Amino acid sequence: MWDMISNFIFGAVFAHLITRIPFITFPRLKTWNEQFPPHPEPIYVDGHLIQRVLHMRMFYWLAIIFAIIPLFFGWASLRYGSASLGFGMWAVSCWLILNRLTAFISSENAPWSKKMAIELQMIRNECDSEQSCCSIPHPVWQITAVRCTNCGMNLKSMPRPDLGRPRKDGKIRGFVRLLLTDGRPIVANEDQN
Repeated sequence: MWDMISNFIFGAVFAHLITRIPFITFPRLKTWNEQFPPHPEPIYVDGHLIQRVLHMRMFYWLAIIFAIIPLFFGWASLRYGSASLGFGMWAVSCWLILNRLTAFISSENAPWSKKMAIELQMIRNECDSEQSCCSIPHPVWQITAVRCTNCGMNLKSMPRPDLGRPRKDGKIRGFVRLLLTDGRPIVANEDQN
């Protein structure tokens, strides 16, 4: 009995980790973060940030392809090995695929979306135009909003999701936090407070 439960849990954890590889590992490479300040400092709103949001969006959807790996191993385990191990891999992989597809169908935004990148670009365009908030705007994306550091004006209330920078809260705690939050911001929008 306990052997079956432990095999199921091992399979589920294995599948969960495999499907999260794209957004936990790829953007945290050193060469991907040279143009950004260390976590959790604010990030200047520019082309690099907008490109990072689009990359994180791609990694979020790439998890569906990575779910094929535990689906295959789960099928092999169900057919030739431990059924509880295979079922754990199948359950988590199928749940991730269903989660992503239903979110897409219902138009629920991912932590990183094309809409978010467009809003950041519009803020950048407004700061470069004559309708800017001050004479020398410097928009940065803080934890809860995009603000101008020169005049302090709130340009957009938008909580910042994980952007793939190496985390300062330690590798293990940061890794666990990312697994639990799936990259979503852990603070509420300032307008909702």
